[in-house]
Amino acid sequence: MTQPDLFGADDAGALDVQRDGFALLRGFALPQAADILAAIATVEAVAPFRHMITPGGHAMSAAMTNCGMGWVADRRGYRYTDRDPDTGQLWPEIPPVIRELGVAAAAAAGFAFTPDGCLINQYAPGAKMGLHQDLNEIDKTAPIVSVSLGLPATFQFGGLNRSDKPERIVLNHGDVVVWGGPSRMAYHGVLTLKDGIHPDVGKRRVNLTIRKVR
Repeated sequence: MTQPDLFGADDAGALDVQRDGFALLRGFALPQAADILAAIATVEAVAPFRHMITPGGHAMSAAMTNCGMGWVADRRGYRYTDRDPDTGQLWPEIPPVIRELGVAAAAAAGFAFTPDGCLINQYAPGAKMGLHQDLNEIDKTAPIVSVSLGLPATFQFGGLNRSDKPERIVLNHGDVVVWGGPSRMAYHGVLTLKDGIHPDVGKRRVNLTIRKVR
């Protein structure tokens, strides 16, 4: 698939972009940002951020935790589980403010959505996420809802083949990206996070990806 120019030279300014199952919702999460950060803190208190290990034995660049159904990586591979492998306890439930934001953002992009999992990634300066597809969800008819908080990051969104050249867009505090339908299996990633300080989040970027796993 040849990915269309999603964003344009000026990054679409403050306008939302919606095309081929992809939607950029500028500032969509801003009204709930403080409540979302507080909710993340409650999750972190039970299930701290950690750098998971890939099957190849490498620590992932971004630290992560989960609520609801949780995604994990280790020597055995990548998979979803309802329990934190570090403690054997159930992952915390998805806080209502996060679940409701996911449902609302998906609806704004034209998708019905009942999330049952949320991956929370914490990027320090120097962290990144390579191009990849989201493959481990059983239900691939549901979209992915991605919420950005804190430092700006350059998001890459490509096509259905790894060789497709990705578009790049700077995501700022409160921006939400949704992709589903014909874009659901698109390759995507995050370029290396640059130094900075966000007044509410500090020297980091926090990214939530809200999903329907089963």
